[in-house]
Amino acid sequence: MAKALSERVQQRRDAMRAAGLRPLQIWVPDSRRAGFAAECRRQSLVIAQAEAADDDLAGFMDAAFADLSGIDE
Repeated sequence: MAKALSERVQQRRDAMRAAGLRPLQIWVPDSRRAGFAAECRRQSLVIAQAEAADDDLAGFMDAAFADLSGIDE
């Protein structure tokens, strides 16, 4: 007879723990919820406006990219 689902799940969890892993629960925004897309647009506009107002941001980003890429300026 096949093992019960709960027994298979427990075996999998035991194997993961034996491999040095532990379970972790993460809560994320529900993208199916009403208003989610509108809130994403609102936050994106806030960020875009802040970036447009920051004259030093483009230079900072270029320098950071060059640093990560190993490009000499």
